[in-house]
Amino acid sequence: MTRSPALNRFLVSSDYSVYYRKAKQFRWDSAPSSDYLLITPVSGSLEFSAGIAAGELNSGRVLIVDPYTALSVSGDNVEVLQLPVSSGLLVQLAISMSLIPPKSTIAFPPDPLANDESLNRLLLSLQKELLADQPGREIVMRALVEQLLVQILRQHSIARRSDQLEISRVGLIDRRIRKSIELMHSQLDQNLSLKDLAAASYLSTFHFARLFKKITGVTPHNYFAAIRTQKAQLLLADHSLSINSIAAQVGYLSSSHFTKAFRTATGTTPREFRKALID
Repeated sequence: MTRSPALNRFLVSSDYSVYYRKAKQFRWDSAPSSDYLLITPVSGSLEFSAGIAAGELNSGRVLIVDPYTALSVSGDNVEVLQLPVSSGLLVQLAISMSLIPPKSTIAFPPDPLANDESLNRLLLSLQKELLADQPGREIVMRALVEQLLVQILRQHSIARRSDQLEISRVGLIDRRIRKSIELMHSQLDQNLSLKDLAAASYLSTFHFARLFKKITGVTPHNYFAAIRTQKAQLLLADHSLSINSIAAQVGYLSSSHFTKAFRTATGTTPREFRKALID
C-alpha cells in the first residue's frame, strides 16, 4: 500500500501492467496471485520480504517474484517500477523459445538480480516512455516489455517440472483448484460461497479451504478479492464506465465498499487510479 504518493503513472492490460510510483512513503503488500512480478526502485531503496527471501533492494537491482508468493516492500523517498506479468504469457514465451520441456514451468532466483545492465537499460527506457506523453507510447512500451521478458528468460529463468501446475485460460494454476479459480474469474459479480468454490473443485469445504490456503498462501475469499481488483483496474481504463458500474461488475454492492477494497489493494482510490492511467 502506498501513502501520500507524489506521482503515479499506470499502464494496464490483460497480459502485463506497468506501475510507476514516486512516493515519500511507500508501503505495499502484494497478495499472492498467478502472475509473475518484477519490482525495482528506480531511485532510493526498499526493504522487502518475498517468500523465503528478505533484505534490501537498491536501485539497479531487480526482484522477480514467482506466482503465489506474498511480497511486502517499504521505503521512503523512492521511485518504484512494478511490472506484473501474466504467467500464461511468460510460460508460453518460454515454450516458444524452447527453454522448458512439456509439463514444466519457470521460476526465478529468490534474491534480487544484480549486474544485469541490459535489463536495467530496458527498465529505465520503460519508465521514460511511461512518463513521456509521446505518440505511439503504448507500442514502444509493448516492444520494451517483450525484450525485457526475453532477457529475464534467457539469463535468469530456471525450468522446473511440475505435475500439478498447468496453464489455463486464467494463468498458471494448480490443477487441484483450477475449476474453482476459473469459476471466480467467470463470476466476478456473484457472491460465491466457500461451498460453491469447493464444489467446483469436487472437494469438501474443509479440505478445499486447507488446500487452497496451502497452494496460494491466502484464503479463497482474499484470492477472489484480488481477482476483482485486477479486473477493476482493466475496467477503469474504459472511461465510458462509471465507478458505480465497475463496482457492480466486480461484485461490490456499493461504490464505497468497492473504493475501500480497491484502496487497500492498490494504495489508491479507483478515481485516483483512473486519473493516473495513460490512455
